[in-house]
Amino acid sequence: MRVEEANRIRLIGGTASPYTQKMLAVLRYRRIPYSILWDQVEQACQAMGVEPPKPALMPTFILGPKGNEQAVCDSTPIIRRLEDDYPGRSILPFDPALAFVDYLIEDFSDEWCTKYMFHYRWHPSEDADNAGTQLPLGFDVTLSDDILAQFKAYFSERQISRLYVVGSNETTAPIIDASYRRFLKAMESHLKSQRYMLGNRPAAGDFGLYGQLTQLVGFDPTPRKLAYELSPRAVAWVDKVADLGGLEPKPEDWVSLEEQPDSLREILAEIGRVYTPAQLANAAAVASGEKTWQCQIDGAEWTQPTFPYQAKCLRYTREAYQLLSASDRSRVDQFLTGTGIEPMLVEDNLN
Repeated sequence: MRVEEANRIRLIGGTASPYTQKMLAVLRYRRIPYSILWDQVEQACQAMGVEPPKPALMPTFILGPKGNEQAVCDSTPIIRRLEDDYPGRSILPFDPALAFVDYLIEDFSDEWCTKYMFHYRWHPSEDADNAGTQLPLGFDVTLSDDILAQFKAYFSERQISRLYVVGSNETTAPIIDASYRRFLKAMESHLKSQRYMLGNRPAAGDFGLYGQLTQLVGFDPTPRKLAYELSPRAVAWVDKVADLGGLEPKPEDWVSLEEQPDSLREILAEIGRVYTPAQLANAAAVASGEKTWQCQIDGAEWTQPTFPYQAKCLRYTREAYQLLSASDRSRVDQFLTGTGIEPMLVEDNLN
């Protein structure tokens, strides 16, 4: 059946953007018609006559009635908005306790796993050389060699100089590498038990992980080699999650919180080990007006600029936790015991 252009969701993205890949997989699974423009956000919005979002990030969705469209670019609330606008084939578990665990996985994917991606893309010289060449070509494969060389120098210099923003440096490189390796091993273990994070149908957290892994497995040489070595199941999983439009999900395909395999806790334990201390230290820095923060992560000193947005992420996590009923909070508490995530859920735990 032909879908008229006016009924398609429009978005702007990049092939090497993990969040673009995340949202494309969501749209394909949910069978939501879309049109994507592979372009820079600012110039594409300008051509459409739409004010670009601030900051202009990928992917940017053009949503709203004709003549009153808005450009928006935060994948997590966009997923929830699409749930309201397009019923059926939901990626949010019906059980609130299970949905909260899914939210934790999605948040970890978006805010910590992206450190893996950015670090490996620009820290090892082989990967930086690859990214410097491929990123410009992702927007225009017809670039002349001279123009490509100019773009490569520009992209490489700019991005390598920004490694500090995600905390990547010579001191933290072993921490990031060790975390990625543990994450891959946890994925390998978990995918032996069930097809997706929470059962036999994907949830938002699956698509968050998928987006980051498209780059770690499919774009950047160093993490790709590690993935093939440590988690061949994750490599195969990425290929399948790319398009799950043919999957016919049933409500019972999500496994209850109480029946989840122990392997899920391995993934959650990695969240508690590295993401919890980062979130608490960052939020404390935001609260005190500090421009940088530092803390011990996995036995080593970690320092990076303060991110107000990630402090909002922590607040959203705590708000979602508080919105649970008393019985569902108790179920979540019991399930998370010993993972290290617990301090993120305590309102006054900012030191």
